[in-house]
Amino acid sequence: MRRLSLSKPAPVVTRPLQLLLGGLPSPGRGQLRLRVRACGVCHTDLHTVEGEITPPAYPIVPGHQIVGTVDAVGEGVADWAVGDRAGVAWLHAACGTCDFCQRDEENLCPRARFTGFHVDGGYAEAVLAEAAYTYAIPPGVSDEEAAPLLCAGIIGYRSLRKADLSPGETVGLVGFGASAHLALQVARRWGCTVYAFSRGERHRRLALDLGASWAGTIDQPPPAPLDRAVLFAPVGDLVPATLRLLRPGGTLAINAIHMTDIPSMPYAMLYGERTMRSVANATRRDGKEFLALAAQMGLRPTIARYALDDANQALLDLKQGRIEGAAVLIP
Repeated sequence: MRRLSLSKPAPVVTRPLQLLLGGLPSPGRGQLRLRVRACGVCHTDLHTVEGEITPPAYPIVPGHQIVGTVDAVGEGVADWAVGDRAGVAWLHAACGTCDFCQRDEENLCPRARFTGFHVDGGYAEAVLAEAAYTYAIPPGVSDEEAAPLLCAGIIGYRSLRKADLSPGETVGLVGFGASAHLALQVARRWGCTVYAFSRGERHRRLALDLGASWAGTIDQPPPAPLDRAVLFAPVGDLVPATLRLLRPGGTLAINAIHMTDIPSMPYAMLYGERTMRSVANATRRDGKEFLALAAQMGLRPTIARYALDDANQALLDLKQGRIEGAAVLIP
């Protein structure tokens, strides 16, 4: 089995992922083994590779937007069979018993384990997954189109909900990458007006092509104040810049697992019953709701395809803003 492994964090320009060969892993009780057909490339992978977030142990195989075919089923698994198509997301497993899990907040479980961070992920030809945390992929969606839905899509959907977005409102999406380009399409489905903010001209053009009413940089005033906003870029300076555009009573949701420091800002930016909150991971319920919605609306991501061996290049292109939509590795 081929896999791209990280032995220690380093800048992606140094190409730190190493191609290794080895045997296939065997599924344990409650697990599936998937032959990977596609794996999305996420900013969380980039943060892991460059050491901005630190897994508990090395080496680790990144990747948590995985679509594959079941080729082995562990003891105790009843709902999956060899040959089924399955998806694996960021949440590998949660304890199921803590207060957070009991409140349907398994995304906050202190004993949660995450794919490509606590356990090897999908930058490989095969991966192990917990059957209870694995998703059925909607029919009619290709493997490579489905992969970005499993994190970029799910977390974008959760971010819109955490921003308290209601049908017909105006939402600003700040930083226009894989997650934002899917969230835009969901917001439009809900009848919302979308303003997109990005430094990249190609990203702004893609936003307009996907239905944004306006696209510009964060320094350019949009046509109207924002009811809600989602910050996708991991740049703390953008927090006060976005709050300036938010109406009183509006909400800013920050979709970032890692972010540079938020600068000091006057209280007046938050005053007026504005709300600011982080978005941390996602639950299985989020995934099931979003995948059902994606199937209903025929949601299709914009894809940049890479061979598995080119994972280092995909991460470098992601860091340098050269990817429109979502990058996907094809083993």
